[in-house]
Amino acid sequence: MQEYIENGVSLGWLIDRKNRTVYVYRPNQEVQILENPEQVSGEPELPGFRLLMAKIW
Repeated sequence: MQEYIENGVSLGWLIDRKNRTVYVYRPNQEVQILENPEQVSGEPELPGFRLLMAKIW
């Protein structure tokens, strides 16, 4: 995922379905780890976008 960020991606989600964990990658920030979230927000890069995780898990 770090390679994508280094090449200009402004937001990356790595979804670990087995452990119900989402890793949120953004340039110049620490990786944010969300454990069993109900939804994941795309703010501010994707205004108004929310991914409902019940459909993923």
